[in-house]
Amino acid sequence: MVKMSSEHQVMDSSLSSLGRLSQQDGGLCGAGLEKKLQVGLEKHLNGCVPLSHQVAGHKFGVDKVGILQHPDGTVLKQLQPPPRGPREMHFYKKVYTADSGDPSLLNLQHYLPKYYGTWSSPDAPTDLYLKLEDVTRKFSKPCIMDVKIGQRSYDPFASQEKREQQIKKYPLMEEIGFLVLGMRVYQVNSDTYDTYDQHYGRGLVKETIREGVAKFFDNGESLRKDAVVASMQKVQKILQWFEGQSQLHFYASSLLFVYEGFPRHGAPQPPGDVPPGGTTMMMTMATAGGDAGDLKERVLECNNNMCQVGLRENGHLAAALGQSLSNMYALHSRGCPLEHHVEDPQWKCPARAALEQSNGNGAKTQQDTADGTRGSVDVEVRMIDFAHVFPSNTRDEGYIYGLKNLLSVLQQIVDQYGLKTETI
Repeated sequence: MVKMSSEHQVMDSSLSSLGRLSQQDGGLCGAGLEKKLQVGLEKHLNGCVPLSHQVAGHKFGVDKVGILQHPDGTVLKQLQPPPRGPREMHFYKKVYTADSGDPSLLNLQHYLPKYYGTWSSPDAPTDLYLKLEDVTRKFSKPCIMDVKIGQRSYDPFASQEKREQQIKKYPLMEEIGFLVLGMRVYQVNSDTYDTYDQHYGRGLVKETIREGVAKFFDNGESLRKDAVVASMQKVQKILQWFEGQSQLHFYASSLLFVYEGFPRHGAPQPPGDVPPGGTTMMMTMATAGGDAGDLKERVLECNNNMCQVGLRENGHLAAALGQSLSNMYALHSRGCPLEHHVEDPQWKCPARAALEQSNGNGAKTQQDTADGTRGSVDVEVRMIDFAHVFPSNTRDEGYIYGLKNLLSVLQQIVDQYGLKTETI
C-alpha cells in the first residue's frame, strides 16, 4: 500500500466531506451521482485529469486546481496570478522562441520540459495553462524526486515577510543549497510506491541529508546504483550550463529527477496498445467476460501507474470535483492575462507524439547495473518551475552552490556504496 503524506490525508478528508454534502444535495445518489459528476468533470476540464504522479507543488485539491494531464500526453500547469504566472510564461517563450539565435538559451532547452504554448478549456477560456512535456511519460514505473535548488528560495523583490516565511520553512537552505520537496519511489518487492512529502525533506539536516537522498534510489531490494551515477552525469551537464552563463538568475526553481523503477529481468512488459506512461481517459473491461455495465463502471486512467480506478471506489473524489470545479477556476482566473489557445499540431496525433525522441538530457546511458552487468538506464533530470527567473549580468552563484552541494551528496552515496564512477 502506498504511504500517504499528511497533506494527502488532509485533502482526502476534505474531499470526503464534500462528497457527503454533494450526495445530500439534489436527491442524487449512487451510480446516478457518479455518472453526472464524471460527465461534469470531463466537460469542465475537456478530458483532462489531475496529475496522479505529482510529488510537489500545487496539487489538485479543494481550493486549487494544480497540475493536470491532457489526453494527448502533455502536462498542463495553470498560470499563477501576476507577476509569477506571466513571468514563467515569458521565460518559456524566451527560451523556445523559434528565431532565437542565443546559443546559451538554445542549449538550455535540453534541460527543460518541452514547451507547447498555452492551453485553455473551452468552458473557461481565460484560465490559461502552460502546455508542457510530461517528462515521466515514457516510463512504466517512474521514480520521481523534486529538489529545489539554490541558497535561497525567495527572489530579490520578495517582501520582508515573504523572506522570513521562506527562511523559516527551511533554515538550512543557505548552508545546504537544496531542499528535497518530495519523492515517489517504486518498491519492487511490493509493487507499490513509497512517497515522501515536503515535511520529510525539511526534516533532513547535514548529518542525514545523504541517507535522505539515498532513499530515492532504494527500490526495496537494493540501491539503484546505475540511477545514482546517471543522475550525477545529468546534474553535471546542468552545472556546466550555469557556469557558462551570466544572463539569468533562478530562484525557487527545482530539478525533477526521474528514473525507471521497472525491474530489468523477469518483469512483465507494459501493455502493447498503450505507450508506457501514456495519458488518456478511456473506458475498459475489467474482465474478458465483462458486459456493458461493467464497462461503464470501470475507468482506466492511463497514468504512469497504469492503475484502474473505479468510480464507486473513488466516488468521494468525483463528488468533490463536480462540486467545487467552478470555484477552483474562479479562484485562479484572477489576474491571468488573456491569450488565445495555442497548441502544437503534433500533439493532436497521439501516435506521432509517442514516436517523438526525448531531449538530449534524457538519453539512455550505459552504466553498471545493480547486478554488476553493463546495461542501459533511463534517467531524466530537468529544470522546472520558473516563476522567479530574473535577468542578470553575473553568474547565478546561489544555484551553482546548490548544484555542487547536491553533486557532493550524490558522490557521498557513490563512495558509501562503492559504486563505479569512471564514466562520469
